[in-house]
Amino acid sequence: MTKLHDLAERVDRLVLRHEELKRTHQLIAQQLQAVTAERDSLKSRLAAARARVDALLARLPPDGGTEAKP
Repeated sequence: MTKLHDLAERVDRLVLRHEELKRTHQLIAQQLQAVTAERDSLKSRLAAARARVDALLARLPPDGGTEAKP
């Protein structure tokens, strides 16, 4: 009967460990979702900043604005 009791205890520990891992997985999935949303937001902001820089560069004179003064 001791073997059966030991087996039951091991099963109980495995069930507890499984539940713990499931909670950990859920937390990591939530963190991943948050980080992914933040990354997407940053990529969007970067694209907007690049567009602004490109627009500013397009407004510069072709010679770089370094005209020779007499």
